Amino acid sequence: MTHPFPCRLSAPGVICSIGGEHAAILEALTHGRRGLTPSDRHTPGRTLPVGAIEAPLPDPSAWPTEHASRNNQLIAHALAALGDALPELLEQVAPRRIGVVMGTSTSGVLETELAIERTGPGQPFDDGYRYARQEIGAPARFIADHLGLGGPAWTLSTACSSGARALGAARRMLRSGRVDAVIAGGADTLCGLTVNGFDALGAISEAPCQPFSAHRRGINIGEAAALFIVTAQSGGIQLTGVGESSDAHHISAPDPSGDGAVAAMQQALSMAQTGPEGVDYLNLHGTATEHNDAMEARAIARLFGDRRPACSSTKALTGHTLGAAGALEAAFCWLGLAHQQLPLHVHDGHPDPALPALPLITASRPRRPMTRALSNAFAFGGNNVALMLEQTS
Repeated sequence: MTHPFPCRLSAPGVICSIGGEHAAILEALTHGRRGLTPSDRHTPGRTLPVGAIEAPLPDPSAWPTEHASRNNQLIAHALAALGDALPELLEQVAPRRIGVVMGTSTSGVLETELAIERTGPGQPFDDGYRYARQEIGAPARFIADHLGLGGPAWTLSTACSSGARALGAARRMLRSGRVDAVIAGGADTLCGLTVNGFDALGAISEAPCQPFSAHRRGINIGEAAALFIVTAQSGGIQLTGVGESSDAHHISAPDPSGDGAVAAMQQALSMAQTGPEGVDYLNLHGTATEHNDAMEARAIARLFGDRRPACSSTKALTGHTLGAAGALEAAFCWLGLAHQQLPLHVHDGHPDPALPALPLITASRPRRPMTRALSNAFAFGGNNVALMLEQTS
């Protein structure tokens, strides 16, 4: 199908707890291999499963001090993982015509936590501390400075839908004609603020999470960076639909009716010029919290009726990567379309009978050729996003 505005997504650059290369990530997705490890780093004396990245990261010692953060190390790895597409972009497009849009939740807050550990609570920071590392704008500023770009560059934060919103914003920026390409995605790093914050909400599971299980007890936190080069070119894998809603039901709890989620998915379908029957795979937001899973299952049942697509929640494998999650899971959809492989849904095999039944994926090979994948990202404050990725000729 020809769409009125082409929006090509390059092969993604990714780093997360299940890998930093496409082959390793795809193997984990299609075999249901969890990337969760036990840690009490942020909860001393209490071990929790987290999606921590244990692979070596780029050395930041030569970077400007304000850029030297773990969050930017993840981003630098993801930039390198874009492969030849990145140097080709920099050679072919003027720096002022390349934009950057990033999503994050806590940016470099970890660096402030480490500075407090060094000097002690309530004490003056040492000379190694830089506030700029934790600013929300730090990820986009790092990419622009690191690559010498001169186009618009900003970071947005809508909690767990940030990375997905960044891709939607990149599409709009291209359509405005302000730029010829956008580097877009999300990055978030494990830190005490998020682990303890979600624990204070009663949302953390002490065991590997079980999305949509009758026995689900909450989320596991992870870290990741995922980037795309977004261009107004035809062919390849296209971002054909973006749906966004803000239902503002509650500061943290989802609207149990699912109205905002339905609105976002319906908008994405409409922009992609297809109906519910056109979706071959649905990447669930699937946090494994009681209320989020219930809301999402009801929303899917309302929109798709009896034609619910094959679906899975990949947060069981990576943990919930917060501001990176929307971009990371779009990357998983990209890999699924490119390789015609479906990510497995991993839980204890006991779907919640109180929820509308979903066709959760237990075998990775598609039942039919996949053309379209829809990815959901929902967040605090009712910030809902749905992205449609489509394989074209």
